[in-house]
Parts: sequence; structure tokens; C-alpha cells
Amino acid sequence: MVSSSQKNGVCTIFARPDHSSTWRNNLWLLAAIAVPSLGAAIGFALLGAWPILPFAGAELISLGAALYYVNWKLQYRHVITLDENSVKIDIGHYAPRRSWQFSREESSLAVTPEQHPWEGPKLAIHNREQTVEIGTFLNREDRLLLLSLVRKELKVGTHSAPGSRQL
Repeated sequence: MVSSSQKNGVCTIFARPDHSSTWRNNLWLLAAIAVPSLGAAIGFALLGAWPILPFAGAELISLGAALYYVNWKLQYRHVITLDENSVKIDIGHYAPRRSWQFSREESSLAVTPEQHPWEGPKLAIHNREQTVEIGTFLNREDRLLLLSLVRKELKVGTHSAPGSRQL
């Protein structure tokens, strides 16, 4: 999912993975699975098959951990802030874990076209010393939208043929 905002001459572009569900909906799903699972486990435990209780608990803990991990991975985002003098790229899950800041005059966009029609182009913002690939987790349509948004703000410094340049 790609969105942008423009305020006081500063353009901010947000790129993040698509969410199939919110964390609250995941908790409702976990509760909907836990009620019959624990109900059946308690019923069997009352009939004397008590070893089923730890397995039912382990199943629910595993499912909860998997849902949490997927939700955490979907919080990953790239935030590109372009003002009149600089380009700032922040990458992280809930807060920026890595940041880069380039001079606007020295930075440009590198575009490597897709090698397969289902893929989107590879995008990177670079200056003379560093290259930062952006939108690696996006689908084709979102990468093309990101390309159009960044292309409005930055010059395209490198546009290579498919497969001829790796970033």
C-alpha cells in the first residue's frame, strides 16, 4: 500500500505491505478457534483423557504466536521524506530502525525494469556513495504507484535494461 502527503513543501511517501486483517480481527479469530478447541479438550479431560489439555494449549499458543509474527511483519514500512534540500529514507516496523539522508541535488532514482511481467520494477534512491532499495515488499501495482510518486519528486538517474544491472 502506497500513500503520500504534501505539507509545507515537504512530500512524504509511505510504503507498507497490504494487511489482510487487523490485529483486533486476529484476536477475534483466535478466540473463535479457542472456544471450541478448549471446550472439546476440557470435555475429553473430564472423561479421563487429560493429556489432550497440554496439546490444545500448545496449539493455541502456536497459532497466537504465528498471528502475532505475521502482524509484526506487516508493520514494516518505508517512509520517504523529500523537502527542498534533502531526501530522508526511514525503514522499520513501528519506529525507524535505519535511516538515510541524502542531499536532494546529489540523489536520484534508479529503476531496474521487471524481469517477469508479474514483478514490478526494482526501485532505489542513490547518491554517489550509497544506494537504498525501496518498496521491495510491494506488489507490481504498488511499485508502479511508488515509481510515479518518487519520479515526480526526483530525477531518474539510472534506468537500466532488464537483468543488466543489479542493485
